[in-house]
Amino acid sequence: MEHWLSETLHLIGQGILVPCLIVLVALIITSVWQVGDLLVELFMERRRMKVDIYALIKEIHGAGPEGLRKTIEGSGLIRRQREALQQLVAESKGLPQPSLVAMAQRLLATEEGKYERTTAVTDLVAKLGPMFGLLGTLIPLGPGIVALGMGDTATLSASLAIAFDTAIAGVSSAAVSYVISNIRKRWYDDYLTNFELIMECVLEEVAAHAQEQSPKGRAQITVI
Repeated sequence: MEHWLSETLHLIGQGILVPCLIVLVALIITSVWQVGDLLVELFMERRRMKVDIYALIKEIHGAGPEGLRKTIEGSGLIRRQREALQQLVAESKGLPQPSLVAMAQRLLATEEGKYERTTAVTDLVAKLGPMFGLLGTLIPLGPGIVALGMGDTATLSASLAIAFDTAIAGVSSAAVSYVISNIRKRWYDDYLTNFELIMECVLEEVAAHAQEQSPKGRAQITVI
């Protein structure tokens, strides 16, 4: 019984090796792909995002609905954020203020969710890389140790080569993904902070304009 269980576990372990190698190759490809995505994001968005938040806040206050559209369009914010703010301003005429606040919260949550999905990929690679690297290291060591006892140095060398290669692949993919995740999270925290601040200012301006149009209208809305 013990021998049968041992043989079964050995077969399972050796059968996992090929899927483990495939996953490690996929993790390496994903980490390299994410490096390219990070560079594209750096040059296409990060470097083009030239916005003075304090100056933009001053422009928003007193701009009115029509002036808000022009101010937002030329603000230098990321395109997704400009589109979300433009949508908020466009809907301000047809929505009551509580609904407008709910819409602003929804737009903010959508933007935050987009960033979380982006960083989830590299976070996953950073966690899976060491796991599969360890699996790829341990699985070939069994046959390698057996080969060592039999004096088969060729099999031992091949097993050790696979073990070292998988360890390097797992750790390197995890390290690259970890660095990318940290860089992106720092960027995205900055994006969301600015986006939330500008959205609050837009809501305040919309509320102020509504009060000017209707002195007996609703009280100024509570911002996010």
